[in-house]
Amino acid sequence: MSVGDWLITMLIMIIPIANLVMLFIWGFGNPDPRRNYARATLIWMAISIVLTILLYAIIIFFVFSATSGMN
Repeated sequence: MSVGDWLITMLIMIIPIANLVMLFIWGFGNPDPRRNYARATLIWMAISIVLTILLYAIIIFFVFSATSGMN
């Protein structure tokens, strides 16, 4: 892939819904030079979502435990 192709790829990655759709197309569609990049990006997105959910769950737990202790 040329530098121009990578610039277009990066441009697509900053468009909110299009990036997710294109990552699935590149990662699981026809063979594409961006296949490994797309799969790695999807894995990092999944890890980030799981860690964010865990962080919010921990914060909510501590907030509720702190407020219930005030009664």
